Amino acid sequence: MKLVSLFACLFLFLCSSCNEIDPKGEKEVRAFVQQWNENHTQLKAPFLKPNYMDVVNYYGTDHTKEEVLQDKLLLFQQFPDYTQQLDTNQVRITKEAGNYLVVFTNQVQYNGVDAAYEWYVSLVLKNGGYKIVSEGIAEDAKHKDAPIFPDYRETTMVIPRNRQLFGDFNGDALSDYAFVTSPELVAGTQKSKQATAKALCKGGCSSIINFSAPGLQSITIEDAYQSQLENLKDLNGDGADEIGFWNIQPTTKSLYVFDATTSKLLTPPIVINTAVHKNLNLIDVFKKSGANKITVTRSVERDGKWVLVSEIVGLE
Repeated sequence: MKLVSLFACLFLFLCSSCNEIDPKGEKEVRAFVQQWNENHTQLKAPFLKPNYMDVVNYYGTDHTKEEVLQDKLLLFQQFPDYTQQLDTNQVRITKEAGNYLVVFTNQVQYNGVDAAYEWYVSLVLKNGGYKIVSEGIAEDAKHKDAPIFPDYRETTMVIPRNRQLFGDFNGDALSDYAFVTSPELVAGTQKSKQATAKALCKGGCSSIINFSAPGLQSITIEDAYQSQLENLKDLNGDGADEIGFWNIQPTTKSLYVFDATTSKLLTPPIVINTAVHKNLNLIDVFKKSGANKITVTRSVERDGKWVLVSEIVGLE
């Protein structure tokens, strides 16, 4: 009987010890979550990239790492005053099947709102570092429809999945990407030739070029709701690719040529009257003409007629 009791006690001990975490491991997990939290408060979406696995269960839905980072960028752009403060007294860590489940309380502030939410992240130790395999908030959390959470952006904002433009936009010899956040259009509005851009959009009618590379500022283009990005390669010899933004309107399309490292226009927008000059490609309106020189071609009205005019533009 005593032997049976001994085995029973041993079994309970082994089972209970499965979820125990050694002090060093708990300290490292807490440090990871603290840094993850601070990167949110500092609005550093690119710094979050090493924190995630390639595929993440993100607020109940599987997403790629790139999609998660896009969503973080949208959050920080929508609320540039966003902060979240970790309550270190409300952190619970359990270990199961090799994963660390961390449940914690964050005090969140944005746009005049101050609220507390219970978050969770599930971590796995991979190649000597922790990575997030799952992230979300408690199922019974109040105000889950708050605009800081992905469900809100999924239903109210245009998230340009699978429209990434790859290049080296910061000149570090590593591949990164850019994508556009477009404005929300008024439901049922037709894009007629008479409709202005502002009439088609809810709120402000501007598009934002976002970059995955750390240190690159987003670029905002006013009165733009439909667009296309172009990698224009390195035009000014600084080692970084320039980026082109087509602002597509019912009767015109305009090419904006930006230096991604400074967010500056290298030439005034190249406007094409698409009602007259149809089926023009990028090479028809823009080409590199030598060291720090480009040739641009735009539509110009002369003597009542629209003609194409080319000029050589020197770059600094």
